[in-house]
Amino acid sequence: RQRQMCIRDSVHTTRGDLLRVLDRFVEAVAAYDTAVSLYEPDDPSQWFVLYARGISHERLNQWADAESDFRTALQMNPEHPRVLNYLGYSLVEKDQKLDEALGMIERAAAAQPDSGYILDSLGWALYRLGRYEEGVGHMERAAQLMPVDPVVTDHLGDVYWACLLYTSDAA
Repeated sequence: RQRQMCIRDSVHTTRGDLLRVLDRFVEAVAAYDTAVSLYEPDDPSQWFVLYARGISHERLNQWADAESDFRTALQMNPEHPRVLNYLGYSLVEKDQKLDEALGMIERAAAAQPDSGYILDSLGWALYRLGRYEEGVGHMERAAQLMPVDPVVTDHLGDVYWACLLYTSDAA
């Protein structure tokens, strides 16, 4: 019986993943809802489904639902770098709980120090906190790891510009 449950929830999770990749987020949430319903309420192995559903909610601008899913996924898998980074970066983008967000992203970066996405998030969080010079090294490393990513390049330019303005004000 447990093997059947695992197969059924993985089918719905895989369907949700495919729909999410196709930007069909409403349908993805429905598939993830079905997958979650097949788990026992406190089963920690459902963390990924909650994380993926959280992404879909975030893309649908359903922030309360997204944050709830991310935080529940973190309760089940407290130090997972992807969940820490996604929630932390989302909070930074929403200009909410910036100190908490930075802490999450720093933990993600400690776990995956060569992830361009996570280093971009770290540099960007520092930028949003007004700690421009601290963000430069992280942004430069992210740009080295992901040289053609337009968001990373844009963030790096913003950090450089802020450093230039900050330095010229200090002179």
